[in-house]
Amino acid sequence: MMAGQGGLEKLSVGVLSAEQQEKLRLFKIKTRIENEKYLRSHSEVEVLIGDFVRDVLLKRPADICEFAAEHFTNPNLHMVTASKMEGKSEMK
Repeated sequence: MMAGQGGLEKLSVGVLSAEQQEKLRLFKIKTRIENEKYLRSHSEVEVLIGDFVRDVLLKRPADICEFAAEHFTNPNLHMVTASKMEGKSEMK
C-alpha cells in the first residue's frame, strides 16, 4: 500500500503535544521490552526465521512470497524446528 492510500500517510511526531510524544515514547519502550521478553521465551522464532533466511539466500527464489508460503506451510516444519531446537539445547 502506498503512502496516502486509506489515510495511512506518514505522520509527523511534531504534530503531537509534548504529553502525547512522551506517551508515545513510553509506549514504544514498553512494546520493545514486551517483544524482547516474548522472543527470549520463544527461541523457536529464531530457528524458524534463521532457517527461512538461510534457505532464501541459498536458493535465491525469483518469487519470494511463493517461496515463503511453501516454506512456512511445510507439513514437516514443526518436526524440523523441534529437531533443531533439541540440537541447540544440547550445544549449551
